[in-house]
This record gives sequence, C-alpha cells and structure tokens, in this order.
Amino acid sequence: MACCNVETIFGLGNIGRKLQVFPSHNYKASVISCVAVGPSQIPQVPWKLVFHEKERSLLSNEKYGIYGGKFVPETLISPLTKLDYEFNSALRDPLFQMELEVTLRDYVGRETPLYFAQRLTDYYKSINRGTGPDIYLKREDLNHGGAHKINNAIAQAMLAKRMGCKSVMAATGAGQHGVATAAACAKLSLECTIFMGSLDMERQPSNVLLMKHLGAKVKSVNGNFKDAVSEGIRNWVNDLETSYFLAGAAVGPHPCPTMVREFQSIIGKETRKQAMEKWGGKPDVLVACVGSGSNALGLFHEFIQDQDVRLIGVEAGGSGLDSGKHSATMARGEVGVYHGAMSYLLQDEEGQIIGPHSIGVGLEYPGVSPELSYLKDIGRAEFSSVTDEQALEAYKRLCRLEGIFPALESSHALAFLEKLCPTLKDGEKVVVNLSGRGDKDAAAVFNHTPKHE
Repeated sequence: MACCNVETIFGLGNIGRKLQVFPSHNYKASVISCVAVGPSQIPQVPWKLVFHEKERSLLSNEKYGIYGGKFVPETLISPLTKLDYEFNSALRDPLFQMELEVTLRDYVGRETPLYFAQRLTDYYKSINRGTGPDIYLKREDLNHGGAHKINNAIAQAMLAKRMGCKSVMAATGAGQHGVATAAACAKLSLECTIFMGSLDMERQPSNVLLMKHLGAKVKSVNGNFKDAVSEGIRNWVNDLETSYFLAGAAVGPHPCPTMVREFQSIIGKETRKQAMEKWGGKPDVLVACVGSGSNALGLFHEFIQDQDVRLIGVEAGGSGLDSGKHSATMARGEVGVYHGAMSYLLQDEEGQIIGPHSIGVGLEYPGVSPELSYLKDIGRAEFSSVTDEQALEAYKRLCRLEGIFPALESSHALAFLEKLCPTLKDGEKVVVNLSGRGDKDAAAVFNHTPKHE
C-alpha cells in the first residue's frame, strides 16, 4: 500500500478533494471503513474488523447517502472504530445514561426553557398587517457556559474518562466549544488542550480567558477554526493511546458527526415535549443557524420524520453571496472531502479551500455536516442565508425587544425571521434555536454600530 500523508488524507490546510474522484458506485454496502491513500485518494476496501459478528450492532452507520465516511490514514481507522464501539456501548449502558441525565440536569442546567418571545412576535405582526406566527426561542444560551456546546462536551468528556483517556484535545472557533470542553475536563479531572485560530483569539478574547481560568492550555494556531481543527487532529495522531479528540462540530470522520448530533439531540427532544405542554402540538417551523451544523441538528433531528414540520438552516451570507466573503456552504459549495468526511464544501475548481467569512466567528467553516448535506439533497431541510448586517440588526432587535443578547451566530437564525414571518399564517408556531449567549460579541456589535444609534 502506498504511503499516506495526514495532511493529504484529511484535506488539512487548504486542500480539499472533489466528488468526481469518488464515484459512489465504487462503494460496497458491506464496507465499514474507507482508507484513502496518496494524492489520488483511491478507496481501499475492505478493512477487517477486530470485533466478533455479534458486536457489529455496536458500530453505527457511517454514511448519509454519499456523505460522511472515514477518509483517513490507516493509523486512525482502528481508533475511530474503537470510538464508534465505545460510543454505542455507552448509549446502551443504563448507568452511563443515568449519570449523563443527572449531569445534564444538575451541572448543565437542563432542561432549557422554550420561551415565548411576545414582543418579538408583536413586532413582526405589526409590520405584517397584524398577522404572523408566534415566535418561541429555545434558550440554549442559558446552559452552563452560555451555549449548546456543553451538551456534547460533557457527554464526550464522560466517554473519554470511561475509555481510560487521561487528556482531551479540542479545536474551537468562537470559543464556546473550548469553554465547554475546558469546563467538562475540569469537572472530570482530565487534562485539556484547546487549539484556537489566532484570528479567532483576537476576536473572542473573553472566551480565551475563560478557558485558561478553567485550567485548559490554549494553543494559538495561525489562521481560524479550520486551521485549529487541522492542528488538533495532527496532535491527536501523535498520542492516540492516552488522548481523546473531543469534536464539537458535526463534521470530521465517522463517528464524530454522529456523536455530536446524538449528544445535541436533547434540544429537539425537549422542544417536542415543551411544545406539547405549551400548545398541545408540534412546532410548524424550526429555525437554526448553520456553521458546521451541531445546533441545527440538535434541534432538527427529533423532527426529521415529522414531514409537517419545516426545518430551516440559516447560513452566514457574510458580505453577500456574490462578494466571495461568506460561509454559505450549502448555497455555494460543491461536494468534496475535507477533514476526513464527504460533504458540501467551499472549494475552487482545483479543490482548494475557499476561506469562509462571517461576523459570527463560530460560523466560519468551509464544510458542513454530512447529515445536513444529505437532508438538503433529499429536500427534507431548507437552507437560506443572511448577511453580517442583517445578523447585527437581529442581535440589537432581540436585545431591545426581549432583553436577551444572542450570540452573533444565533442572530443569523433570528435575522431570517424578516423573510420568514410574512410567509406564514397567523398563529403558526416558529421555534428558533438560541444556541448561544451574546456577551462575547458585545464589543463586535458595538464597533459595527453607528455612533448616532
């Protein structure tokens, strides 16, 4: 077998791989893993499992249509398969589930409220001839740490400890996943190293300080989130025996996207229960911002089989889709491979990564969840985008109408209400995932606000 290079395989740096070199008909249904080697990225199959036949049920499905998979060097196939096995074992372990339930309740602060935004509802009705939907906010900003990220971070940290790992590595963009991981590691007495892009550290200094207060080592990486992920993976490869790479984004090689989605799905499960309690039915529309897709899938997954519930993901339109400065992967991306998985990807004709842009730091990623990619293709989820300016206005609007400061990432979902509300009937129920708190963004909003306001 030809030698493989981690940077080539993962699409680290600025190199992705386009779909046309991965014909879907070459994959066999029985294949668990796919190792891509060398610049040509030729799939080599099959990889022999170390598990008995009866244990195959503890290995989850790694593909969503053509999306997902494990485009990784051979050295990572065994650790990733072991992780898949341990993850599914934990899901079936009543003691682990009970401990997680207690931790989510007593440490994280779940369940989070489904809040009726009366004044925001009235605002949109007032500009639409007195009619419009009722708007509810799923208050993930009230979690410990101020974002939805802790749902997944604490669960994976518990899994890392269960597996006997001594240290945890993670990559973060806006810093919310970094703070959540640092907090979880402090609680569970695990060493913690967070990789963060130098550009993001300048934009989110408060979260850098919080990570350090929580005992984490914060390592600066030249660039932004995608570069931090690459560096985190490199370091994990060097210490596979005792370290754990705690993914916070719903991207990367299997089982990482599935794990993140599963541990975030508590958001949608609570939303279903709370909607039934509040109005005796389901939401009509769910709205969430989309960077990699962790908070969107957390809300959407529970309702995927409910065809009468619309699922709307809102991407970062940056300075406009035609400006070249955006993070709208679903709108302008093509199918390719990056960081070990196939999904939609911002790339040029030669597979070079197009740098993403958004005022919401956590939305700056050139790829997106394999599962969301699949939901787009089958038409189950809709996707739109809003600009930086629209997100800034939505941030200020929620502050002034409801006394709630949303993260700039979440503000993209709120901004979409401008387009959505006029199209809905009076009294329809819209749930927006308020995925994070916006105190980290207060300075950025202030700096973009005209002095006369």
